[in-house]
Amino acid sequence: MTENAIPVPTILLPALAPYETGFLDRPDGNRIFFALSGNPNGKPALLLHGGPGSGMSDSARRHFDPAVWRIVQFDQRGCGKSTPSAGDFGNDLADNTTRHLIGDIEALRERFQVQSWLVFGSSWGATLALVYAQAFPEHVRAIILAGVTTTRWAEIDWLYNGLSIFLPEAWEKFIAAIPEPLRNRHPVSAYHALLNDADPAVRQKGAFDWHHWEAGSISAEPQAGLPARWQDPAFVLARARLCVHYFENRAWLEDGQLLREASRLAGIPGVLIQGRLDLQGPPATAFELSKAWPGSELVMIENAGHSTADQGMAEAIIAAANRFADHA
Repeated sequence: MTENAIPVPTILLPALAPYETGFLDRPDGNRIFFALSGNPNGKPALLLHGGPGSGMSDSARRHFDPAVWRIVQFDQRGCGKSTPSAGDFGNDLADNTTRHLIGDIEALRERFQVQSWLVFGSSWGATLALVYAQAFPEHVRAIILAGVTTTRWAEIDWLYNGLSIFLPEAWEKFIAAIPEPLRNRHPVSAYHALLNDADPAVRQKGAFDWHHWEAGSISAEPQAGLPARWQDPAFVLARARLCVHYFENRAWLEDGQLLREASRLAGIPGVLIQGRLDLQGPPATAFELSKAWPGSELVMIENAGHSTADQGMAEAIIAAANRFADHA
């Protein structure tokens, strides 16, 4: 599950440099890189990136008016500038779970003295936003989700198995890259083994094969090859290891948990922005969540896929952020 993997749309607000960056040191030795942008005295907005492991993006903060919002971003454990990197084979990722990420978010909230904030998440970031909001609803004033996922097993299986009916050529290559002794496993489990192999060449090849498969379903717009940053060996290795780690462990969530507990979000206004042609996160999940979450609104973008850069997605995110800016 990814985000902003193709050139950003022109509708976005002007590029915005952070006014502060730094590291949050955690008791277990992880260092979480953060960036603050926009108005230091503005309304706080937390932006959660996808992947898992995609790292924060400059384009994500361009959905939020910098005169209004105090924009908080961070690289989730193991990716971007946060350390240790998931690409380091010595990092067994034992201290990299959904629970750890929620702890990092709360530590950031306390560090920046935020009582409550708007939370935005795309793709995997949508799942993380829902986990956080259900755990700490008192600290969430509004939610915007794009490319909605809840990381149920059915969603994981669809992305790395069922989706083959739409991309048979890419699927054939994805499966052919799995050595014969691992072919009896689910693709997520097989790639988990490859990305934790003792041979660095096996790990690196597995990372690129994983990303070649994902690249075919990011957007409803025609694509050719890997997005630019997905050609960086270090980036793809860290991201792929995090993806298989989280999906092999089903994000440490009970299956269907986030939909069953959506009532915990009652009283929190939310906008779910969903591409009708989203292959990575099919619209059924957003629809189910909108039915289960009192006070949420589903905005279906008819010709868009999973990417927030697809036509109509950025406009909808900006409109939702502006609406919450007026009423938050």
